Amino acid sequence: MTTKPRSALWVPLFDELADPLVAARLAAEAEEAGWDGFFVWDHVAWAAPVRRVADPWISLAAAATATESLRLGPMVTPVARRRPVKLARETASLDRLAGGRLTLGVGLGSDTYGEEFARTGEQVDGRIRAEMLDETLDILTAAWSGRPVRHYLVDDLAFQPTPVQRPRVPVWVAGRAGRPKPLRRAARFDGHIPIGVRNPDQIAEIRETIHADPYDIAVPVPLGADPAAYFAAGATWCLTEFDPGELTLDQVRGVLLDGPAIPTLAKAVSR
Repeated sequence: MTTKPRSALWVPLFDELADPLVAARLAAEAEEAGWDGFFVWDHVAWAAPVRRVADPWISLAAAATATESLRLGPMVTPVARRRPVKLARETASLDRLAGGRLTLGVGLGSDTYGEEFARTGEQVDGRIRAEMLDETLDILTAAWSGRPVRHYLVDDLAFQPTPVQRPRVPVWVAGRAGRPKPLRRAARFDGHIPIGVRNPDQIAEIRETIHADPYDIAVPVPLGADPAAYFAAGATWCLTEFDPGELTLDQVRGVLLDGPAIPTLAKAVSR
């Protein structure tokens, strides 16, 4: 498969970035600098020294009004702590606000860094969160169709207006690299975000397992690393991987202004 390599700023909405107006300005600057996407973390808490955390949906709405072509989305939203019907409304509304530019990143979430499940009364059992994720994805798929949803959590309710994108908002499913269950879940949708990848061979294995075309594989890449090998192995997106403990607005803006590494990536893909 040959495709244009795409790069996105992938930013934690922490501390100096914990302001929707800052997110909107960064998104506008990223669009002007040639980036393809602006994706944000979705958390309610993080470990010290992080203190301030912004809401991703408000920040993405602000970014949508400040841009025209960037793909936008939460990467990733822990679906188990969101009510399915509210998420259906939010995603449809945001996709319409952005003119059909939303990509929904979904996953289980983790208590590792901020105990945001345990400290807020949410489900801490990962197996149950996985079941909740699958249930919600079924509801979202039905809700985005505009037809009445009949599910044990939703009784004959139609969700109008629908998203701009048809047949649905693209869904990228996150999961730890090498784990089969998240990969099987991801294969049902439009993309996969393999967490913890440090070897391009892992991308090639994912590409061999998921035969859909087109299909997105979005790889977090550490700052300063050359993502060309990941694209050559089958990745379609590079996500900038910032360290939240050392995050500053100046750092993000510096990476942004350097622009995406498209010339290097294009050479890798054209081989």
